[in-house]
Order: sequence, then C-alpha cells, then structure tokens
Amino acid sequence: MNAGTAYLCSAGGLLVATTIKVWALRKSPRDPLLWAVIATLFVGALLFVTAAPPNLAAINEALGVPNIAAPIVYCILTAFDGVTIVLLIHWRGNDDARVTLRQTRLCLTAYAAVMVAICVLFALGDAPVERLRDLDTYYSGTPWIREMILLYLAAHSVAAVTMVVLSWRWSRKVPGTLKAGLLLIAAGAACTFAYDLLKYTAIVARWLGHDLDWLSTNVAFSLAGFSAFLVSAGFLLPPIGQGIGSRWRALRRFRGLQPLWLEIRPEIPSTSQPPMPWWQPVEHRLMQRERDIFDAVLRLTPWFDRSTGAGVYARALAEQSESRARSEADAAVIARAVIWKGCAAPAVAPELRWTVSSTEDSEDLLTMSAAILRSARVEVTRQTTALPEHRA
Repeated sequence: MNAGTAYLCSAGGLLVATTIKVWALRKSPRDPLLWAVIATLFVGALLFVTAAPPNLAAINEALGVPNIAAPIVYCILTAFDGVTIVLLIHWRGNDDARVTLRQTRLCLTAYAAVMVAICVLFALGDAPVERLRDLDTYYSGTPWIREMILLYLAAHSVAAVTMVVLSWRWSRKVPGTLKAGLLLIAAGAACTFAYDLLKYTAIVARWLGHDLDWLSTNVAFSLAGFSAFLVSAGFLLPPIGQGIGSRWRALRRFRGLQPLWLEIRPEIPSTSQPPMPWWQPVEHRLMQRERDIFDAVLRLTPWFDRSTGAGVYARALAEQSESRARSEADAAVIARAVIWKGCAAPAVAPELRWTVSSTEDSEDLLTMSAAILRSARVEVTRQTTALPEHRA
C-alpha cells in the first residue's frame, strides 16, 4: 500500500467515526465535549485527505499556484493541533466552566493566529518549484518560506508537548480504558514530537551543507500517519471501551437473573410485554427482565411465609454472611410462594408474612437468583412444600 492510499484509508476511518459522532448529536446537541470530538475527528480526516501526495499535486493544479497546498496542509495541521488540545481540556473538565471557556478561547486564538501567519509568510515568500515530499528541506533557506516552515513546526511541537504532559498527568489518576486511551494519546503525541525533531534535524543539516532529507521525506512522513492513528485511537478507545464494558456487565446481569426470572415466570402478568428478542439491546432486555421480576414478587407477596424464611436464614447464617443468608432465605420463600399460589392455596396471614428485601439491592438480587438455581436449602424447600397452615 502506497503512502497516498494509506492516508486516504486513514481519512476514511476518521470520517466514519465523525459520522457516528454527528449522529450522536441528536441526543446531546449542546454537548461541548461531543462537538470537540467531532471537530478533532473531522479536521484529522481533512488533514489526511489534503496531505496525501496525489492530492497535494491536485490542489496546486486546481488553484494554479505552485506549492499552495503546503500552507493549506500546514493550516489544517495547526487547526488539528488546536482542536486536539481543546478536546483534552473539555474531556478532563473543570469545576469552573469559565476556566474551561477561557482556556478554550486562548488555545483557539493562539492557533488561529499561527494559521494566519502561515498564510502571510507564504504570500511574502517565493516557492516556484513544486515539491510534494521535500518542501520543508528544499525551501529551508528561502526567506519567508523558511519562517513559515519553522512556525508550523514550532506550533506543532508545542501542541505535542502539551498533549504528552496533559495526557500523562491525567492517566496517573484514572483507571481502565480511560487510562489506556490517555496513554495512547501520550504515545501518539510523543511520536508527533519525534516527527518534529526529524524535520528540525533535516532542516538544520541543510543549513550546514549536509543532506539528511530522507529523515524528513521518508521517516517523518511515515511517523506522521502512525502518530495520528495513535492519537485518534486514544480518543476513541474510552467511549468504545466503556460502551462494550457497560453492555458486557448488562449481559452478565441479564444472564445472572435468568434462574429467578424462570422461577417466577408463571406469576408475570399476562398483560406484560413478551420477552424481547435476542437482537434487541441487552440494556432494554435487562430492564424488562427486572421489571418482570419486581411485578411478580409483588404478586407473590401474600404467600411469603415467615417461618420458611426464618428457618432457611438461620441455617444459612451458620455458613455464610448475613446478606447472602438473607438472599437465600428470600429465594426459598419465593420458591415456596410460587408453588402455593400455583396450587391456589390461601394466602398467609399478614402478621405471619416474610419481607423479601433482596430486591432492594442489585447484588443481593443476583445472589438470590443464584440461590434459586444452586442452593440445596431452596431445593429442599420446594420438595417439602405443603399447603400453608396460616390463612388470612
């Protein structure tokens, strides 16, 4: 794969990510962080499109000015640096919104000024020979063009160092995918700074009469795409990772509640919505399953027998913690209540009823579901169930 194709593929990936984030604006149209993400992804895609060597020649030909693509790419790169820093500012957040706004305005103003200066310096200079890969070194001694090149590199270096410092400091305070994303951003920014150092080295070598252009045209050129990939991946990893983690936790909970849901399924009101198919979002299916469980527990309440719960609780407490013993007792009470209600047995007198409390805590609910499936005491309760002695 040649450099132009690689750049265009990278641009395509960033445009897809941009489209996904734009679609998310439907729910949060005024979210400044989301807007910062969109700006970063879009400008990054635009940078890859314009920086591809075939497109550089096309831009020069279309506008009729030799090397006009250079200041355009430099301005887009400078804009990418600015919005990336803004994204980090908004991503980290601040208790005082005014501080965030002030930092954002300062950053954007500074980089906008650099973009204007790049255009002015190019207009003042003279670069008649088209150079698609080695403009930085070829014109490193040309008045005004030289200053333009050094200015964009300096702004790029400042952005790289800023990103490394901010990302590294923040990564030491956060866990999980956010930490991994910040480390990727720091690594990408470090590669960006290495790119600048290679450019500086090649330019200085030209000033001293040596030829190290290959550092700029080959090594730095390849490093630019890799660093942009790392930075983009770093910004995308936390939301993707959090989404996958959230769905995985929801799926585990959905499966963990299945034994309890199957136990009380006969008591789910016939008017309730049928179970959602597997292709529906697991979060929605989990909400439906929990709602079915709560509704069925309420319908079974008149058949909750206190003597059953107290007996199982006392035996379980000798072997495990109080909360787990309580969940196992609740499971036994529910198992017996399902049988009694299914046999049209009379309700238990209110003063002799057991209060099921495991539904009040998410972990206790899972523990109760596991007890329904695995507890020997719950199974014994099912097998020894007879009609209640206490009637309402």
